[in-house]
Amino acid sequence: MKKVLTVLIVLAAFAANGQDAISRFFEKYADDETFTNVTITSRMFSLFTDLEMESKEDQEILDAISKLKGLKILAKEEVNGKLMYKEALALLPKGEFDELMSIREEDKDMKFMIKEKDKKISELVMVMGGDREFFILTIFGEIDLKQMAKISKAMDIDGLDNLNKLDKGN
Repeated sequence: MKKVLTVLIVLAAFAANGQDAISRFFEKYADDETFTNVTITSRMFSLFTDLEMESKEDQEILDAISKLKGLKILAKEEVNGKLMYKEALALLPKGEFDELMSIREEDKDMKFMIKEKDKKISELVMVMGGDREFFILTIFGEIDLKQMAKISKAMDIDGLDNLNKLDKGN
């Protein structure tokens, strides 16, 4: 029984490690007023479930939003974004996140990574670093990638619209 309990504790620690690493990154810069810091809690997402939607597509977006547990964004302009990009990626535990897509355009590098277990996505991380800007976003909960681009459009979240490229095979 002790061995089973020990294994469960170790597995729980590993499961929490990815979010903890990202949380530590956010906390490191949380008090720096030169960063834009946005946090949306599960309570905010749950408020959307009370809305009535007219179209089927809007209802699908609402259903996807209701399964989210949180969203965090950290952004800064006039910074060496490529250096911060490398710092953020280095914090993600090796083997815990799978890369979905990398994009390089002009002076920006962008990566989308997911944490998945039993074919269910529990976290999506988007990191972008440019010559003079940095952006990191993490969404956690039960994530439907097909709806995520639509959610980003509805919530006006730049960057996530690039998830449309996954459907196009890019």
